[in-house]
Amino acid sequence: MNEENLKRVQNIVEAALLSAGRPLNIDQLRDLFEEHERPARQIMEHVLMLLDESCANRGFELRRVASGYRFQVRQDYAPWVGRLFEEKPQRYSRALLETLALIAYRQPITRGEIEDIRGVTVSSNIIRTLQEREWVRVVGHKDVPGRPAMYATTRQFLDYFNLTSLEELPPLAEIRDLEEIGREIEQEMQAEIQFEATDTAPTDGDDETPAPVGGQGSGDESDSNTTLH
Repeated sequence: MNEENLKRVQNIVEAALLSAGRPLNIDQLRDLFEEHERPARQIMEHVLMLLDESCANRGFELRRVASGYRFQVRQDYAPWVGRLFEEKPQRYSRALLETLALIAYRQPITRGEIEDIRGVTVSSNIIRTLQEREWVRVVGHKDVPGRPAMYATTRQFLDYFNLTSLEELPPLAEIRDLEEIGREIEQEMQAEIQFEATDTAPTDGDDETPAPVGGQGSGDESDSNTTLH
């Protein structure tokens, strides 16, 4: 492929990523082209590398996540860009963050197993919030009486936290306790720029209470269950 055609492919890919509003993988990018002009995977990978290099010293970057590639504002500029949006990123309780951390590190895991580790009842509002955010899903049912649902994280969870795989999570040996895991996840969440206004109002329960800094843990609230993904 000559330089002119390569630049054309690069411009098409750039336009698609700017327009999509979601990550696109290499196969999805190749499918933008008619069969007779479709770039090989190696060429598409080269084009993405060129796009990545073109973002150097700019306010945005090309980021690879679990679902593919996307353009996003660099975290260094989040405080300024965040002032464009009136609504602040939602804060989550320590209970929700601990539950999410346990699912991420111990998956697949049942609600009862989470409760055994945390020592308190897990609110159904927390499970519902995680499922509505599409961060966790039911991946099966444990072969014990009652066949409880087993939860695991989703590709959307990886995308949100700028991960390509679970292997990029910090090793548990580096984290002292669940509260520290929760704080680390919350820092990632607060650093994330919200480009779409949330249209869900807070519901009653522990999962909407802002996470205390160095505060004490407490039990979670009422029950009702949902599944997703």
